Amino acid sequence: MQGCFPAFIAAKKENLEWKNFFCKNSSFLNNIGGNMIPLNLWEHQNSIKTLYANCVKEVRIHHKITRMELDILLFLANNPCFDTAKEIVEIRCLSKSQVSSSLKLMETYGYVRKEYAGGNRKTVHLKICPAAADIVRDGKLAQKKFLEILLLGFSEEERETMGRFTSRIWENIHTYLKEEV
Repeated sequence: MQGCFPAFIAAKKENLEWKNFFCKNSSFLNNIGGNMIPLNLWEHQNSIKTLYANCVKEVRIHHKITRMELDILLFLANNPCFDTAKEIVEIRCLSKSQVSSSLKLMETYGYVRKEYAGGNRKTVHLKICPAAADIVRDGKLAQKKFLEILLLGFSEEERETMGRFTSRIWENIHTYLKEEV
């Protein structure tokens, strides 16, 4: 089971660009347990993360906030039904301590506030404050730019299909992770 890495190393020695290599060799498959699965998309997940980081970088610099703070604000803005620190940690797979410290700072900045629902004083619900409105607006524009770059050249039908497949993959991952715990 050698995969594409030896071929990629050989291509690097020949000074071929990585882009040309993967375009010409995009059908590389890895045999795991007798099942053939395409790994090309998964091998490039760091490129996707880097693209996203580049898209939100100006927002972070302009508003003088950390990536974690921006991610939390955008998560709350994009997912109003998931408004607790526990949900942020579980859904985004982030560290409890980082989420907690970021939320404490954002509370002091006036970007988020804590609320309790009804008589339940145990569960803290997070709400975005007006002071964070510009950050959220700029962050959503950066996310829109990211998606435009990522989905350039895809038809609406292809985007919808990709969305359905991505949702199913996400559900499979989270189901598996819940069963393993």
